[in-house]
Amino acid sequence: MNVNKTILDIAKRTIENESEAIKNLIAQLDDQFENAIDCILKSNGRVVVSGVGKSAIIAAKIAATLNSTGTPAIFMHAADAIHGDLGTVQKNDVVICISKSGNTEEIKMLVPLIKRGGNKLIAITGNMDSILAKQADFALSTFVEKEACPNNLAPTTSTTAQLVMGDAMAICLLEIRGFSSADFAKFHPGGSLGKKLYLRVSDIVSQNQIPKVNSSSNVKEVIIEISAKMLGVTAVLEGGSVVGIVTDGDIRRMLNKYDNINGLTAKDIMTKSPKTITPDVLAIKALEQMQKMGISQLLVMNKDEYLGVVHIHNLINEGIL
Repeated sequence: MNVNKTILDIAKRTIENESEAIKNLIAQLDDQFENAIDCILKSNGRVVVSGVGKSAIIAAKIAATLNSTGTPAIFMHAADAIHGDLGTVQKNDVVICISKSGNTEEIKMLVPLIKRGGNKLIAITGNMDSILAKQADFALSTFVEKEACPNNLAPTTSTTAQLVMGDAMAICLLEIRGFSSADFAKFHPGGSLGKKLYLRVSDIVSQNQIPKVNSSSNVKEVIIEISAKMLGVTAVLEGGSVVGIVTDGDIRRMLNKYDNINGLTAKDIMTKSPKTITPDVLAIKALEQMQKMGISQLLVMNKDEYLGVVHIHNLINEGIL
């Protein structure tokens, strides 16, 4: 038996089964979904997302997604709720309960407590005949024919369907509210994701030294400046204006071209019309520009004022690349 082929076959079958189930969710969407979204939009409170077992893990992820996309949310484990944590739910909160069967003991105990508090209840369940679905204000179906598990026991396809339904809700809320990339950056200030959304060229260039030589500087002076400023490049100025750039590559090409470099100046070996970028541009855009042009640095210019260099190594160090 080809073990590797068997493993790949199982993996492919699992993905096919789950992708088909997700596609089938589209046909299950109806005005209940629209009304649930409208309810959240009109609420002055948070969204409390709850579940038990594997559904609790999905609930925590949905709460996190809602928070990061502009909808205040909190996770509450259904079992903890009926043992003292029900105080998590405040007066104007909307509660989302997630359960495949909709009939687990914890859910059956939790639902009437939520209703008694006067909170709106949204069900995400695979069983529209369940107690959860029937008592909820809005019931969203995540019914799946079978789990990816060959024994049809381990929650796999069903939890994937729950997660996708939660994502659909979060993105609807995001788009209707006009939640922008700038808003997203406010909620993700840390890590590479946040930096891609807010870090600008000005933030990077201010940390670098400013390599520059005059157009009349000799080759030794050029090499010393490039080495001293550790950016693999120097701008070439004439009368205070940038007229060119000398890179490590220009130095290597010079050595291949000339047997005698005495008397050569920066102007003789520089590349004219260097590629530039303004300080207000996002760092990720600087990276895209470098990759498109096949270069590793850009001169930073504020109109005619030379501010320094942004190097691809800066972007790597910042986690942008």
